[in-house]
Amino acid sequence: MPGSPDSTAEGLIARRRGKLHPAVARTREAVRATLSELPKGTTVLVACSGGTDSLALAAATAFEAPKLGLRAGAVVVDHGLQADSAHVAEVAAEQCRSLGLEPVRVWAVEVGTEGGPEGAARVARYDALRDAADELAADVVLLAHTRDDQAETVLLGLGRGSGARSLAGMAPAVGLLRRPFLEVPRATTAAACIASGLRPWHDPHNDDPQYTRVRVRHEVLPVLEEALGPGVVEALARTAGLLRADADALDQLAADAAETALSRTEGQIVCDTGVLLDEPAAIRTRVLRQAALEAGCRATDLTAGHVAAVDALVMDWRGQRWIDLPQGIRAVRRGGFIALGSDVTG
Repeated sequence: MPGSPDSTAEGLIARRRGKLHPAVARTREAVRATLSELPKGTTVLVACSGGTDSLALAAATAFEAPKLGLRAGAVVVDHGLQADSAHVAEVAAEQCRSLGLEPVRVWAVEVGTEGGPEGAARVARYDALRDAADELAADVVLLAHTRDDQAETVLLGLGRGSGARSLAGMAPAVGLLRRPFLEVPRATTAAACIASGLRPWHDPHNDDPQYTRVRVRHEVLPVLEEALGPGVVEALARTAGLLRADADALDQLAADAAETALSRTEGQIVCDTGVLLDEPAAIRTRVLRQAALEAGCRATDLTAGHVAAVDALVMDWRGQRWIDLPQGIRAVRRGGFIALGSDVTG
């Protein structure tokens, strides 16, 4: 980026002097910190679109993985949303192979409509990554989300009025997914690509204002930086990390409470209100959310308003009827218990 410490000029000077560009060093360091926890012989896959962030991740992984005794490949998800998407995917796959990653697979998916264009593409992408990991016997999939992506996620959560878990942003590790770049600025991945002579693909969707995240990136964050001064992105990402620690602790306490409060019978989830009455709201609502999810609600459709309505069956019971939840799930209080399921009757 012009005027930044990771500028093109600095990259050219570093290469001419035979020095490792600081942006390349930063990306490798981040990947090494993530991969060093894995046992030798582990297969890792880089989720690579061919864009700046994922290409920088592919290059850093190709360099670091062999040194740690790991097998590194890549998967390129072709969402089929653009006329030349198959060509773009093949170019990305070839770049991964040229870096030394193997195996490399292109995974074509069909993107549905449920959850909006961004949500539907995300669901299709993550399903494809899990399928690819199964087929290629990979234990870890690396994602290239950066510190900027984390800041955008926090702002999106604030705009929705979300709770601590959503404001905690993306986790560095969840299941087989790892995000080495969550503390790495987007400017650094761009500089790393330039310094390494890589040619990233620019996704036109990243400039399309119909997508909420694009508007946050190009309109909201610049206004915040102008009004509050530099460092907003870093501060938002730091906030996510602080909230994640709190949310993790609360989730564990809620999981312990759920062991006592929830039971499963005849396709229904049953909550003991007597147990929940003694729990603070932060724990109680988490247990009720878990109950709704286990009953069949999708996390993307279950809102804080839904959970609050079920919580009223516990804390403000006045004989009200059932609560309708997403996916046809119903919550009904019967005496000292609340039953949740698709076949629950009032």
